[in-house]
Amino acid sequence: MQREEIVKSYFQAWLNQDVEPLKNIFFKDAIYSEYYGPVYHGLPQILKWFDEWNCNGKVLKWDIQRFIHQDLLTVVEWTLENNYNDEIGRIDGVSIFEFNTDHKIVSVKEFQSKSEHNYPYE
Repeated sequence: MQREEIVKSYFQAWLNQDVEPLKNIFFKDAIYSEYYGPVYHGLPQILKWFDEWNCNGKVLKWDIQRFIHQDLLTVVEWTLENNYNDEIGRIDGVSIFEFNTDHKIVSVKEFQSKSEHNYPYE
């Protein structure tokens, strides 16, 4: 599916620290909401965030567990590992990607879960 390939190329852009694919993936007025609060309005802010983040960090792994599609929405369950300011982090997350009819991303909303899970009743 075309939307899955777009999401995969977005994740790969982070792994490669290559901002160029983002210029073709996002709608010019896209809104990106990170899992911990920051929101970026428009492609220029998304590109600035990408560049600044990659000056201090590196995405080491970004594995996709599954996709769920409904109309122009694609939900992606994923696990991310990064090194930011010499600190290794790992999170499980879900992103809701909204596309327009031209297959551009118009909105991303991220949600996180800690990667270390406990099982209190086992």
